[in-house]
Parts: sequence; C-alpha cells; structure tokens
Amino acid sequence: MELKSILGYLQNKTILVTGATGFLGMVFVEKILRVQPDVTKLYLLLRASDTKSATDRMQNQIIGKELFRVLREKWGAEFDSFIAKKVVAVPGDVTFDDLGVKEFRLREEMCTDIEIILNSAGTTNFDERYDIALSVNTFGVQHVLSFAKKCLRLEMLLHVSTAYVCGEREGLILEDSSCMDEMEKEITKFDFKVQEKNLVEEKLNELKAQNATEEVITTTMKDFGIERAKLYGWPNTYVFTKAIGEILLRHSKENLSVVIIRPTVITSTYKEPFPGWVQGFRTIDSVIAAYCKGKLTCLLVDPMSVFDMVPVDMVVNSITVAMVANANKSSSIIYHVGSSLRNPINFLNIHSFIFRYFTKNPWIDKDGKPVKVGKGTIFKTMATFRMYMQIRFMLPLEGLKFVNKAFGEYFQDLYVNYNQKLKLVMRLVELYEPYMLFKGIFDDNNAEDLRRITRESFVESETFNFDPKCIDWEDYFMHTHIAGLQKHVMLKR
Repeated sequence: MELKSILGYLQNKTILVTGATGFLGMVFVEKILRVQPDVTKLYLLLRASDTKSATDRMQNQIIGKELFRVLREKWGAEFDSFIAKKVVAVPGDVTFDDLGVKEFRLREEMCTDIEIILNSAGTTNFDERYDIALSVNTFGVQHVLSFAKKCLRLEMLLHVSTAYVCGEREGLILEDSSCMDEMEKEITKFDFKVQEKNLVEEKLNELKAQNATEEVITTTMKDFGIERAKLYGWPNTYVFTKAIGEILLRHSKENLSVVIIRPTVITSTYKEPFPGWVQGFRTIDSVIAAYCKGKLTCLLVDPMSVFDMVPVDMVVNSITVAMVANANKSSSIIYHVGSSLRNPINFLNIHSFIFRYFTKNPWIDKDGKPVKVGKGTIFKTMATFRMYMQIRFMLPLEGLKFVNKAFGEYFQDLYVNYNQKLKLVMRLVELYEPYMLFKGIFDDNNAEDLRRITRESFVESETFNFDPKCIDWEDYFMHTHIAGLQKHVMLKR
C-alpha cells in the first residue's frame, strides 16, 4: 500500500488560526511554516482595532518570539518577505459574530478560501471573570462554528478543549462526551446562552447601581463564575466554560467535520523547533519558580497521584495529524492527548527531579547568593493543609489584628498586607486542589489509533510524533523543561 503524505495534504492549504498569540497556537503556526512552506496562507485572527494594529501585534507577540529562531535562520534575509506572503494578520475577536472581521472584502475572501480552522482561542485562567470566560470559551466556540459553516471549501474544524472538562472524576476517564451527558440533556431544555447572558447582565447592572469599583466588579464576577461552575458540578470557571463550549459545538455542528483535542497540562517543547521553549508559567511552573526561590516550603499534593502532562510540540503534532486523518468526514471525534495512561509520572518523582536540579543548580537571588532548597512539607489532604495554615499563619494574623487594635491601628498596613496575601494563597490552593489531588487517568484509545494510523499510513510519522512513551521524564525535567523555564520565562522577568 502506498503511504500518504501529511505534508502533501497541507500543501496549498489555507488555514485560519484563532488564539495564535497563545502558547499552543503559536507553536502550531511555527511548525506549519517550518515543515510546509508551500502552505497557501495562514490567517491569524488577532484582537486588534485595525489591520495595522493586528500586524504589529503579530510581529511583536508571535513572529518576533525566539520560538521562530529556527525558521528565521532557515530563510535568512528572505524571512520577512516569506512571512508577508504566507501569513495574514486579521483584526477580529471570537466573542463577536463573524469573528469580529469588519472588512467585508476580507471576510468574503476568508469564507471563499479557508479549508481548515484551528480554534485554539481561550482564556485558561481558572478563576477568570465569568462574563469574560463565557464570551471566549463558550460563546466564542459558537461564533467560530457559525463562521465555519460559511466557509465554502471547509474540510476540517479542529477545536482545542481540555482533558479536565471531565470535572473531579476518578479512575479511567473515557475519551468521549459521557462526563457531560447529564449537562447536555439539561442545557438543551432551555437556552443556556440567553439564561447565562441575562444572569451576567443582571449581576453587572447590580454592581453598576452600587457604584462598585473595577476591583470589586472583577472580584465579584470571578466569584460568580466559581459559583455557577460549582452549581453545575465543575470545580472552576475555566473547565466549566470549556465543557459548555464542547457541548454547544457537538450539538450544532450539523454535517461539518469536527475534531476535539483535549490536551492535559501542556508543557515546554520536547524537541521542536528546539527543546525547552515555553511561554509564561504553565500550571506546575509556578510551583517550580516559587520553590527554587525558597518561597514555597509546603505544598498540598498527593505524592502518589499521577500528574498528566504533555510537551506542546507533541500536542501540535497530534493536532496536525488529526486534521489530515479526519478531513472531509461528516463526523466528530475526541482525542485525549496526554501521558497518564501510556507513560505516567507522579508528583513524588517530579518533586525529586526538581529538588535534585536546584540542589545542583541553585537559583541566584538578587543579592547574588545561591538559594538553598529543602524537601519541604507535603500535605495529602485539604484538611491537614488548612490545619497547618491555621496554626502557622492565621493565628499569628489574629494576634497582629489584636495588637493593631490595641495600638490605634498603628500596624494597619502590615495587617492588611498579610491578610490579603493569606487570602490569595488560600484562594489559589482551593483552585488548584482538584488537580493536585486528581485521581483520574485519561483513556487515549482514539489517540492511540491515530498514532497507529500515522505509522501505517503516512510517510512522515517521525516528523509528527506524539507518542508519550518515548519521553524519559527524568531527562526531560533535568535537561529540558526546568532549564527552558529559567531561560525563557524566569530570567526575562
């Protein structure tokens, strides 16, 4: 049997990418331009007021990044002209109809030419304001789907979700929609969009009538998001709004070819375009950064829990192969892209790697002194963590409150500062608790089938490898991930 070509499929294709300034979207753009320069065009939808602003944003926040170093070296003096020919910065926004593309001629051109849509737009903040999370993660998906239906030559709509739409489940989590079946039945009984929009408007109008400050509005809308998520059975605003986005997409897709990719925790590049590139702090990276600076002496985590993570370039490879394998099929399929089933790593091992790394390569503080790291204290339950916080911080804070009152609020600024910091820590711990104590393993039979199809049917299986079994986690942490985090994020702040 003659093998097919992934690069051959991508040749002369026109692709729309939303969320291209995000970590995953950016790595996808770089990969496509590097491995298939004969792609016809990449439209990048960017939040901007006009074409010039969109182009400036593309140059500063995407093309100008170190991620594009290999591509820039490959093209040399012709790099700028190559980008100008292949990439179009489109001012728009997924929160609007027609994706906010105001220019009629451009919109018509896009609807005529686009064959593939990658929707990676989303806000990943666990406690984002409810109005913002809804508009991007939920209703933004509807707007992308609506636009996709207008694209005359569309072969594929690929939507990036998250494996954690499952909520707080345990055991083997299936690669399907079963975790949302009850919710899907519920929201199809009424117009979810109208209901939630009305609730959001009522809440905002109520705050406006109270002359609430922007800070109060933000805090209230964040709390409202958590409240709505928990009402429907999800732990936070992020996974709730992503879950509803999935439901609405499947419910309204009609005959479109739709793929849903559910990555787990996405980490720095494994190999491409070079190892260790990362943008910003990715979940566990905040813990690593605080730990190496000596600011994290205790942690709520089950050491034996599996932490499901996957390098970003592997996710991009899975996206690309899924596009090619499922193009022009009037069906939908879900892929879990992670490592917990095929190549699990637990928190105990991660902690060991991080401890060993920073013992050998200590962080140098602002005074030029190496920071000595300790093993730290691990709390396996929220109850024991709360007890520790009560004794270690909350009781002394109550003492400070009493002294402050006795001395005519002489220590008021100090008290307020400590109180705010403590509240922030407890909020963050409560947000991350479901993941630090997560007991689920993500089934990836669909993804494994896709890997098998890639090996058996396509010539470029190595170029688009996304098999987590090939990752040596110790080597990845000790020589790739932590060094990359330091170089590309921590030392630039």
